[in-house]
Amino acid sequence: MSEREFRTVKASQQVLKELMVPSYANFGGKVHGGQILSLMDKVAYTCAATHARCYCVTASIDSVDFLNPVEVGELLTLYASVNYVGSSSLEVGIKVVSEDFHQGIVKATNTSYFTMVAIDETTRKPVPVPGLVLEEDIEIKRFLEAKMRREFRKSYKAELRDARRALDIDRELWRLDGENCRITR
Repeated sequence: MSEREFRTVKASQQVLKELMVPSYANFGGKVHGGQILSLMDKVAYTCAATHARCYCVTASIDSVDFLNPVEVGELLTLYASVNYVGSSSLEVGIKVVSEDFHQGIVKATNTSYFTMVAIDETTRKPVPVPGLVLEEDIEIKRFLEAKMRREFRKSYKAELRDARRALDIDRELWRLDGENCRITR
């Protein structure tokens, strides 16, 4: 068996730039959030597939916060970097900024973490990914934070599963007091 392969963070980092055109606008005149999510998924795939050197699929996305609206005519820049690798999964961190050329304003619009899984195209089963070479303190920090997020997600899923199993609607009805709902059963 050969020694495990490792790749640097920088070897797979990606930058995607796209001009926001009128066809991307929503009914409010801003760029549709779904358009931004689609671009985020593309850059996450490109980053993960470059590191893994194989087909990758999106397994999950941590919360996506829309920090500022994106206007038609702005240049959107997406930065993607592998933060963490497991045996077949990778966490890709994404930062999105928009630039208004006319006013010279650059603003952060989104950040998110995509969990990607390397897949064998024939068997459709997960395959091992190369390890990650951490060359700078920021890369070590991101790896450790990603490991923490992974542990928090597992813990949260287990707690939520247990809470759902234990949920007794009649005993918990008091929690709906003051909520914007009406029970008609």
